[in-house]
Amino acid sequence: MQDNYTMPIYQKIALDLANKIYTGSIVEGSTLYGRSVLAGKYNVSPETIRRAIKLLEDIKIVESVKGKGVIVLSSKNALSFIKKYQDITNISSYKSSLYKLLGEKSKLENEIVETLNKIIDYSNRLEIINPLVPVQFTIEENCKYIGKTAGETKFWQNTGATIVAVKRGEELIISPGPYIEFLAGDLLLVVGDKHIYNSVPAFLYDNK
Repeated sequence: MQDNYTMPIYQKIALDLANKIYTGSIVEGSTLYGRSVLAGKYNVSPETIRRAIKLLEDIKIVESVKGKGVIVLSSKNALSFIKKYQDITNISSYKSSLYKLLGEKSKLENEIVETLNKIIDYSNRLEIINPLVPVQFTIEENCKYIGKTAGETKFWQNTGATIVAVKRGEELIISPGPYIEFLAGDLLLVVGDKHIYNSVPAFLYDNK
């Protein structure tokens, strides 16, 4: 969206004449130049000058008097006319600023949505990656399955966790399989979904 308001040339000329009348460059009671002279001065057609003068006449800044020309009536009315078009210009500027801000807001909202989508996408990826990151659990003295194998206890079926390695002292047993025996002090490295954080301790210990 953009503000398409462009002030017509005859209005610009009327404003210029009103400014001159208000500032005293053209005094009240004096006569304006003829239309042909003004047309040459502003490099426009006499019809454009006629429209500019008509606009000033409508709000009693000047008056066309037959045989005398265009007489300047009121610097006060000239000021009112100037303020009116300043307001129009300001509104036009505000509208342009508003459209610009709305455009920036839309762009910002799109960037926010895009960033959120990236976060969601990465979160989804992490949900897939997390199960592949081993979680460590220590077999403590009070574990109820000390001396039993993973197969005997149906470890995977009861916890949803897969044992990928066991650290026993300085030894690291990779892919121990169902015949690995649980011993006190063993460090189990298991993979699975987020539920294994609760299911494994609950399975190994009566008090957890």
